[in-house]
Amino acid sequence: MLKVAIYGKGGIGKSTVTSNLAAAFATMGKRVIQIGCDPKADSTINLLEGKPLRPVMNYMREEDEEPEKLEDISKEGFGGVLCIETGGPTPGLGCAGRGIIATFQLLEDLRLFETYKPDVVLYDVLGDVVCGGFAAPIREGYAEKVLIVTSGEKMALYAANNISSAVRNFEDRSYARVFGIVLNHRNVENEVQKVQAFSKESGIPIVGEIPRSDEIIRYEDQGQTVIEGNPESEISRRFYDLAKKLLESEE
Repeated sequence: MLKVAIYGKGGIGKSTVTSNLAAAFATMGKRVIQIGCDPKADSTINLLEGKPLRPVMNYMREEDEEPEKLEDISKEGFGGVLCIETGGPTPGLGCAGRGIIATFQLLEDLRLFETYKPDVVLYDVLGDVVCGGFAAPIREGYAEKVLIVTSGEKMALYAANNISSAVRNFEDRSYARVFGIVLNHRNVENEVQKVQAFSKESGIPIVGEIPRSDEIIRYEDQGQTVIEGNPESEISRRFYDLAKKLLESEE
């Protein structure tokens, strides 16, 4: 089972990368689970025709009980990708990181992985604050590889550095390792050089590059990934190439 956590600064394009990767794996014949680990709970929306999924934390809050079956908190999207959103607490009340930990425990109790038997599990994780809860996918053994999504913007690179430092803190415990950087272009000045410099300094390779593209925006406006909207496009090929790299690293 390939288990990947995708981290990065809020708004940097993690959900775009994650959902397109999920769609790419699915069209390659893989059974995929995508788990959104962000209070915004919008990670899987473009796999679900633009329709938001009820987050786990909302279910528990509104029903005042834990779900009894996976169908209560999940939905199959494009290509059969099983979509789950952790969600978060009521704004201003409670800790979002704790929500992730509670959700993961619940998914274990519901025997998610034994029931669904996925080939690929993708975690889409907010990377602005790498607290204990947001670090759960890499700390508790859920993920084995980490992708860091960044642009050449200063704050995106700052967050990327924090994420790589957090992962290194767990290196001696056989937890997740950073697989590489995905450069999601924002077309800032000297962007490639800035990210290459970060890559060299951190020792983390650039494993994928996603050009800034109106095509991504156009299909997301229709509630789709680029993979679903135009699987033959240049942008789709970038996601397929990254998916193949991740699969080959498991061989």
